[in-house]
Amino acid sequence: MATVLVDAENVRRSVWPNMSRAELEQRCEDWGREHGHEVMVVWEGAETADDRIASEVRQLPPPLWVVTSDRELRERVAHHVERIVGGGSFARELPELEP
Repeated sequence: MATVLVDAENVRRSVWPNMSRAELEQRCEDWGREHGHEVMVVWEGAETADDRIASEVRQLPPPLWVVTSDRELRERVAHHVERIVGGGSFARELPELEP
């Protein structure tokens, strides 16, 4: 089981129409349960999502994946993670919400 850190705004805005925050959270949770991974959806807060993700990958135990299409963030975390997944690719893998 990997811990998957999701660059939330990057993923949310990678598909049209953009997902709401709540929809992204729920779909990521469902995806994690379906695939057996722990998912951390990271939003902007007291620090940028990029800075928080870069910090988390240095503290969390492997295996770690990062979901982002942000080139700078990808470079920052590349040596600390097992896998980097593009935001749009990941968004298209997320299960649809049940009505």
